[in-house]
Amino acid sequence: MTSSIWHPYTQMSEWDSFPNIVKGDGFWLVDSKGNRYLDGVASMWCNVWGHSKKEIISAINQQSKKIIHSSLFNLTNNQAEDLARKLVSISPGMNRVFYSDNGSTAMEIAFKAAIQYWQNIGYKNKTVFATLQNGYHGDTFGTMSVGFVPAFFAKFKKNLYKSIQIPFENSYKIQNLDKYYTQTIEKIETTLTKNHNIAAFVMESGAQIAGGVNIYQNNFQSQISKICKKHNVLFILDEIATGFGRLGSLVEYTAQKSRPDIVAYGKMLTAGYLPMAATLVTKKIYDSFLSDYFQMKHLYHGHTFTGNTLACAVANKNLELYKKTNLISKVKDTAKHLQKRLEELQQLSTVGDIRHKGMLAAIDLVSDKAKKTPKTFAKSANKIVFDEAKKHGVYLRALGNIVMLVPPLAMPKKDIDFLVDGTIKTIKNISK
Repeated sequence: MTSSIWHPYTQMSEWDSFPNIVKGDGFWLVDSKGNRYLDGVASMWCNVWGHSKKEIISAINQQSKKIIHSSLFNLTNNQAEDLARKLVSISPGMNRVFYSDNGSTAMEIAFKAAIQYWQNIGYKNKTVFATLQNGYHGDTFGTMSVGFVPAFFAKFKKNLYKSIQIPFENSYKIQNLDKYYTQTIEKIETTLTKNHNIAAFVMESGAQIAGGVNIYQNNFQSQISKICKKHNVLFILDEIATGFGRLGSLVEYTAQKSRPDIVAYGKMLTAGYLPMAATLVTKKIYDSFLSDYFQMKHLYHGHTFTGNTLACAVANKNLELYKKTNLISKVKDTAKHLQKRLEELQQLSTVGDIRHKGMLAAIDLVSDKAKKTPKTFAKSANKIVFDEAKKHGVYLRALGNIVMLVPPLAMPKKDIDFLVDGTIKTIKNISK
């Protein structure tokens, strides 16, 4: 059968065909030929409970018998209302929730809300975003402009709007890490002091992921939060990939001892079962949009599926299960086991560095450990890693020379062992 699908971030000429996934069985994906693959990337970092969680499926079925979708334009629904209350209750300092469909749009809303906030209170010149280099916030033109990762977006650079990019390299490339972080904080302070047109400082919360898995030092995010408050700059956090337990905390900014003005959630919000995201703001931000209608201060943004009842029902059940199963505590325990198993990979000749936190791990493949030279292949690393890993019953994806392990949060230790074992075999075989 000839496929008409154009796959994301894929050089299609490298592929003759793709495994056709027809079923989910716990943490495993099953293709049309009966082959089973342990999901080592949580189906693009979003799956929580595996692919056949009865409670989530039941929530979908029950809500589908009532209503699938009802607009939030002039209407509301119980599922959206309940979820908004839950999200505000777990997010210190947040007051209101704006729903969207995916992480990119959640961040676009954050950017628009920030710019319009300043206009609403009379600061029309505060329109620029400052951020860390190699932070990733999505694939729309707005999110590419702020989260500019050269390896992904260099071809579009001339089409992007200007943002202030603070140099920030992956920790693996830095010799004196403490000094480097101190210098980065100083650069941020200087930038915010000199530039009075900055609307907000934007960063991923807890770690940069797609830009190379760069896990922050303690107090780094907290210091940036304080600098923003000092210089009257909004602080926007992206927890789309890092929140809801990925790094070991339900809300990562609480673990980082930082307080955003705006925060975006996504991916694991619905356990990976339906597309949905949310942008939360403080009361200060929200109140600036309240006025007489003809002052035109209301937020100029909307989506067809904003507050979709089916997705909200799934998110509500998902959060209920987090609490019922004490998932975050279990994640922390499993993360310790994962950390111990990862130490075995350090002995491999082509493994240069391993970075790990929670249920996230990055393995740098190198051709020279001493020089930290990234390993290259005849085809894309993603193709090479995927093909070899599936021979060992594991679904893996690489970002350049970095092999990512991003398992579903509830994956048990026995499956973590299978995942690490398969990863070791994969790296050994592609290094021959």
